[in-house]
Amino acid sequence: MTPPTGPGLALPDGFLLGASTSAHQVEGNNVSSDWWAIENRPGTFVAERSGDAADSLHRWPEDMDLLSELGFNAYRFSIEWARVEPERGQVSRAAVAHYRAMVRGALERGLTPVVTLHHFTSPRWFSTLGGWASPDSADLFASYARVAAEILLPGVRHVATINEPNMIALMHTLIRGAGLAADDGTGRSAGGEPTGAELDLGSAEPDASVAQALIRAHRAATAVLKAADPTLQVGWTVANQAYQAEPGAEEAMAAYARPREDIYLEAAREDDWIGVQAYTRHRIGKDGPLPVPQGAPTTLTGWEVYPEALGEAVRHTADVVGPHVPVMVTENGIATADDEQRIAYTTGALASLASAMRDGIDVRGYLHWSALDNYEWGSYRPTFGLIAVDAQTFARTPKPSAGWLGSLARAGRIPEGPDGPGAPDGLPAAGPARVRSAG
Repeated sequence: MTPPTGPGLALPDGFLLGASTSAHQVEGNNVSSDWWAIENRPGTFVAERSGDAADSLHRWPEDMDLLSELGFNAYRFSIEWARVEPERGQVSRAAVAHYRAMVRGALERGLTPVVTLHHFTSPRWFSTLGGWASPDSADLFASYARVAAEILLPGVRHVATINEPNMIALMHTLIRGAGLAADDGTGRSAGGEPTGAELDLGSAEPDASVAQALIRAHRAATAVLKAADPTLQVGWTVANQAYQAEPGAEEAMAAYARPREDIYLEAAREDDWIGVQAYTRHRIGKDGPLPVPQGAPTTLTGWEVYPEALGEAVRHTADVVGPHVPVMVTENGIATADDEQRIAYTTGALASLASAMRDGIDVRGYLHWSALDNYEWGSYRPTFGLIAVDAQTFARTPKPSAGWLGSLARAGRIPEGPDGPGAPDGLPAAGPARVRSAG
């Protein structure tokens, strides 16, 4: 293939440029999952329930049609364990067939499927057993991976076992402490009282035993998948925080970062690839995390608008895992109602990625978060999507950012240089939005 010409960085052959979703956040009515139980119990801390979400359980062909028509060549989605195995040892053949149809559907549309086996949600029965703290968690997850291999083969090349295990370890600490995980179906905690705890990730200490359990589960699932097909490219994705030390706080930052990020990167040193998921930076002082700088622009989630976090996260990840493990950006985006801000942020993020690639880091893809405006773990207010979804009719409307990013995928180039609104000179501009009916 002749490399594309023009401004920006020419992407290598086979580079994946697309978007991501997760099952619970877009499918709707994930009734056998632990998160559905948490959302729907009396006194829940959850502001909004997921409900029908974006109804992608039924509308996934439309979602894939749009992504393909926009020019993307890849789609990351997840298999929902709670649908595949709603009760321990009980496999839903209908769910297996559903996800197998999604794999075929992506391939038929020219979209390379990047499939995640676990994206935060687990079957309710698994959490009742203790979740990742259960002594059988690795074996149970490996058993699920054995069933998932039927969905993946043939056709899928890139598989992520677990999404953001570092966030799962933090959430595990908070949820167990709040008594939210031992749901017996009555909507009450282990102590019998409704729970209404506020979960604060910023104050949480990662659970070291759960971290090790997640690493064991990842390796057990990897072994199962490799046994099914040695050509499968297996990895996992990490929530990269782009930690920055204030002057004199370098040792404090290293101590803070290692249990929250680096141990998961170190665990990927023998993997086929590593997923980078970066949105903003986190500054660390001698006494710990610092607030967002006064006057800095923030997103709908309250995060600092800092597109350079992507390049910094990719560089740090490559430093830790080593040059032999390729990087794939599996999430990067911004929660904003201003689509011009989304284009400007993504322009800066891609420029920082291009700089890392220019410096020799092996990056295999960029998958934007997210394909759709979706359920963001308690609220529909933070809109990350390239495609808007009407809450009543489920009509899909691609935003200008979707046309712009899809045009970059078609052109095979990404921006380089300083941040700025819109597309850099000579690169494709955003196209007109199109509305898909509710169908």
